[in-house]
Amino acid sequence: MEKKQKGFVQYLVQGSLVKQILIGLILGILLAWLAPETAKSVELPGALFVGALKAVAPVLVWVLVMSSIANHKAGQKSNMRPIIFLYLMGTFLAAVVAVIGSMLFPSTLTLVTNDAQMSPPENIVEVLRGLLINVVANPIDAILKGNYVGILAWSIGLGIALRHANESTKLLIQDLSGAVTQLVRVVIRLAPIGIFGLVSSTIATTGFEALLGYVQLLTVLLSCMIIVALVVNPLIVYWKIRRNPYPLVFECLRESGVTAFFTRSSAANIPVNMAMCRRMNLDEDTYSVSIPLGATINMAGAAITITVLTLAAVNTLGMTVDIPTAILLSVVSAIAACGSSGIAGGSLLLIPLACSMFGISNEIAMQVVAVGLIIGVLQDSTETGLNSSTDVLFTAAVCQAEDIRIEEQLAQR
Repeated sequence: MEKKQKGFVQYLVQGSLVKQILIGLILGILLAWLAPETAKSVELPGALFVGALKAVAPVLVWVLVMSSIANHKAGQKSNMRPIIFLYLMGTFLAAVVAVIGSMLFPSTLTLVTNDAQMSPPENIVEVLRGLLINVVANPIDAILKGNYVGILAWSIGLGIALRHANESTKLLIQDLSGAVTQLVRVVIRLAPIGIFGLVSSTIATTGFEALLGYVQLLTVLLSCMIIVALVVNPLIVYWKIRRNPYPLVFECLRESGVTAFFTRSSAANIPVNMAMCRRMNLDEDTYSVSIPLGATINMAGAAITITVLTLAAVNTLGMTVDIPTAILLSVVSAIAACGSSGIAGGSLLLIPLACSMFGISNEIAMQVVAVGLIIGVLQDSTETGLNSSTDVLFTAAVCQAEDIRIEEQLAQR
């Protein structure tokens, strides 16, 4: 009996995390289906798990980025330029896919009354202004509020300054980075319990009745995200590594996308992505910067949401969209999506900005935002899963491309 208990504990601590998450997912669905009232009362594990991830993520980003830059050796490559290029290209292509999908299968909305007091940005300049203000935010305030633009700015600045510090100071920062990483590993091992609580309480409380009136809109939204995840992203990865991209794509979706789908927070999924990059033996100098940066600017899902809902409003009002306008909308959506991390409410509050291109009033645009809130159960979850899994995917692709290049150079000698 004691051996069985030890074996069970060992499985919980060292067993496959993906399998454990799938078990938690299935049990959560069954509980919500068979005993919905009981399922509503087990939201605490999910809330604690998401809260723990959100609590540890700012400190993890701060320490890892600072440590990575401070201990970076002269002449050592970090591969950040190609990763940023893939982030921006992926976000723009996602907006293009959303434009094509919306034109092939135009959706309309039943506009609803929205009483919520929200203040969307009026133009791209305001979005960029907000990002710049976040850059110079007080570092302690940035950590407390989860302002990752500010956290990145301060950690990069301190990391550069600490490159000239004593070796003992650099070693201390490296040890601190290792300690925070160990704490993160403990939190991530609790993912199956957290997913169980999130799934059961969400399905039991919300259900999917509210989504039935927006089946076509949701179909277009989710289809565009699936196309980006399974067609566009693999093509980008193949262009980078010149090998079958799907094993890597499916690994990222399974290990990063599933967790992000249920936490609905790219920031909360940063520790999960960091741990995955570590398991894949990627360059720590690269992923310690690229993962938090991706959670800030790599927003393919947000670009799709902004584009599809904006064109749904355009179709509802009987407006026509020509090709040049569609291209401009793709550019605006991509830029706005990259700035969505600095906006309270994320991608939905940037819809009025895109709507303003077509002369749609703010009152109508905010009703479109309200529709987005209604379908947010699936829209936001899928968007976050796409965004977060792509952070790991593009980081891994660039690191693998570099490894392939080195192998080919060695083979030629």
